[in-house]
Amino acid sequence: MSAPQKGDLTDTEKELLQVIAAGNVQEASRLLGSKDVRVNCLDEYGMTPLMHAAYKGRADMCKLLLQHGADVNCNEHEHGYTALMFAGLSGKTDITWMMLDAGAETDAVNSVGRTAAQMAAFVGQHDCVTVINNFFSRARLDYYTKPQGLEKEPKLPPKLAGPLHKIIMSTNPNPVKIVMLVKENPLLMDVEALEKCRKVLELICEKCIKQQDMNEVLAMKMHYLSCVLQKCGSFLKEQQDKLDGLIKSLLKGRDSDGFPVFQEKFIRECIRKFPYCDATLLQQLVRSIAPVEIGSDPTALSVLTQAITGQVGFMDADFCTTCGEKGAKKRCSICKMVIYCDQACQKLHWFSHKKVCKMLQEQREKHEAESASRLQKQAKEEGPGEKTLSNILNLDCNT
Repeated sequence: MSAPQKGDLTDTEKELLQVIAAGNVQEASRLLGSKDVRVNCLDEYGMTPLMHAAYKGRADMCKLLLQHGADVNCNEHEHGYTALMFAGLSGKTDITWMMLDAGAETDAVNSVGRTAAQMAAFVGQHDCVTVINNFFSRARLDYYTKPQGLEKEPKLPPKLAGPLHKIIMSTNPNPVKIVMLVKENPLLMDVEALEKCRKVLELICEKCIKQQDMNEVLAMKMHYLSCVLQKCGSFLKEQQDKLDGLIKSLLKGRDSDGFPVFQEKFIRECIRKFPYCDATLLQQLVRSIAPVEIGSDPTALSVLTQAITGQVGFMDADFCTTCGEKGAKKRCSICKMVIYCDQACQKLHWFSHKKVCKMLQEQREKHEAESASRLQKQAKEEGPGEKTLSNILNLDCNT
């Protein structure tokens, strides 16, 4: 069949777009087998079936279209939108990841000069922004699992590629979470394995800086992860306690307010050790963190998280006090001031939190009492004879 032209659709292709809108995967699969259907056909706006499926947030449909050879980087849209941009606008992180895994270009811009990440941020889809900014394909890591040049063995044993890729793809840079990811995989609970992973991360960091389209954000992330893995390795070598001691050190809060001083100092040290001193990102991080007294805001973790994930603005989600995972819902039943993923995270943090729990409870109760007192005072000042806004509105409506 001829190359697709905008609006030049066969009847079957028109039917395919309708089926995609309805979400009927089985019928779409049947139509894609038809001879007069081009998987990259274009509607009058230059949208492909994949763009339609991504915008509608239909993951199964996107998967089917990609299996049939859909072009993830088609740029025929009248405003230069790509399938990745539509995925980001939909707010579906699984579809965003799917487009990236299929080879979507992250630096393509639309007619107003915005990338997919910038478009997603513009409409408040910050989770999609994080996925785009943190994507690292498995194929790029698998390169290190094969001997290169005169090497007799690869830099990274193939069995470690999966566990390491999981750590790389994590969008949560909290060191406790990273140590947990190491701890949960027996293959990584080995000093030699951790050292090999650390070296590969540093090689990727170097490559990110020295490549033509330098990626300082990814370089910083790889360096930071290598520092955490190095700490895990040295801890395993000295302590032999399955990293429980390291997690406790990272969580231990000072007596006055429970602030994790060791964690703060560790993250600051990781950033300071970034080997490329001229990097703009490093200088920005240092300027943001250096003047801040330990225990004050912004913390090193919050500054680093914003740099790595690209998330800006107000976040309405709650983060686990222990591991930093988003969407935590379990509050401490006593003070109700700290929040956790689950009972396991709460139990891990209790040794430190119990020192300040009563103090936090008293602070909360004092604040609630002051708020109640203010409301009572306000009600008395208004008096019973004073018109409320609702009374005024009702009066206006009735006249």
